[in-house]
Amino acid sequence: MMISSIFSRLTARAWTRNHTFPTRLQQNYPSSSVVLKNPGARFQSRQSPRRSQVWEQRANLVRAILFAVPIITSVMVYARIQNPLYMDTKKESNGILDQKPTHHDLKSEQPPSASREKHKDFVDANTLPKEEAVLTTAPDVPPRITRDHPVLLQVNLVTSTKMEKLNSQYKYEKWNFNGSIPGPFIRARVGDVVELSLTNRDESGNPYNIDCHAFLGPGGGSALATVEEGQTKPGRFRLQFPGLYIYHCAAAPVPVHIANGMYGLMYVQPAEGDLPSVDHEYYVMQSEFYHEPPGVEDNGRPSSTVEFSYPNALREEPSVVVFNGHESALTTEKPLKAGVGESVRIFFGNAGPNLTSSFHVIGSTFKKVYRDSDVLSPPGQCVQTVGVPPGATTIVDMEMLVPGTYTLVDHAIFRLEKGAVGYLNVSGVPQPDIYEGTEPPAPCVGCKLHP
Repeated sequence: MMISSIFSRLTARAWTRNHTFPTRLQQNYPSSSVVLKNPGARFQSRQSPRRSQVWEQRANLVRAILFAVPIITSVMVYARIQNPLYMDTKKESNGILDQKPTHHDLKSEQPPSASREKHKDFVDANTLPKEEAVLTTAPDVPPRITRDHPVLLQVNLVTSTKMEKLNSQYKYEKWNFNGSIPGPFIRARVGDVVELSLTNRDESGNPYNIDCHAFLGPGGGSALATVEEGQTKPGRFRLQFPGLYIYHCAAAPVPVHIANGMYGLMYVQPAEGDLPSVDHEYYVMQSEFYHEPPGVEDNGRPSSTVEFSYPNALREEPSVVVFNGHESALTTEKPLKAGVGESVRIFFGNAGPNLTSSFHVIGSTFKKVYRDSDVLSPPGQCVQTVGVPPGATTIVDMEMLVPGTYTLVDHAIFRLEKGAVGYLNVSGVPQPDIYEGTEPPAPCVGCKLHP
């Protein structure tokens, strides 16, 4: 656009000069002035025809030069600008583009026939040994899988509703998997076939299903597993990629099911070479709840229960932001624990449904971060805060060097006042060579960050 503008302006100037040139030539060269030979006749030069012809040729030459100069200048400017781009492209072509692409081109690498042949290598799920999955409630994590072969992994999930504490003021009817929010932590291995059995025990008539981000196929399994009240449906899903995945209900309306508590995590270990061992592994999920103001009881007092607010959810204005389902889940009820010198791993997920989390542990640095739960690439190191959007996860490792209380927060820090806080209590002897003051620690009164 800039080159086109410059070219247009220079060309316009050239045309202007061409049209005004004869007048200027007459002003600068009196000998070329014109007179009337006869009234009403054309102008003629007093000079001889031969000299007049020479002057005319010179004038035409000057006109041609003046017309050509802006065009040549524009071309040179354009070439000057384009040349670095061309050189960069040429370098990139010589260094990279001339090489064979390193990304995975599914169409070229796996034509339909080859894909079918590859799938023939899968072990028939019916011939796999059966194993019942170990399911744990947050913040606990099932033990590491040590087997070196795939299994038919049986996972039984039950949907229901339960009135329970949301924060220190209110109770709320939550929808759940297996009676807990978040739902149970599922641990599996690449190559396993998950045999999922989903049962609906909600007497309100709500349908439920499951969309697991680790399941490959339409709806992440939801199309196969939608259950009405009293129904049970099975489904089989082969796990092909490692990582930490969110699962959630995807029955309509999907955002309402997620906003009311229908979510959990599944960790799929690589077939070979899982993450390094640590002393403690924990399960933490962040989520929001949206509720209406409390009603009024018959005695005139505000109600202790609140109901879901669809308008607040549409405006993305949560009433409560919490870890593991309610405000005190990781503070007074089940704080995380470790000792000095021990390593801690947190499998962290953000159920949303709307807010992005800026996950941070006050007083510690993440020694390793498996961003987006990519467990195949080298981890990030020495990271202070990790951004996790809704429907995503991360895995962080820490080494606890000093005793005391470390605080889990979403560093969009006003969410602390809505409940997004948890504690990691580290026991052990003081480490004055790392952390020391002239006086003992004196936490501020009423502070949620430094109890």
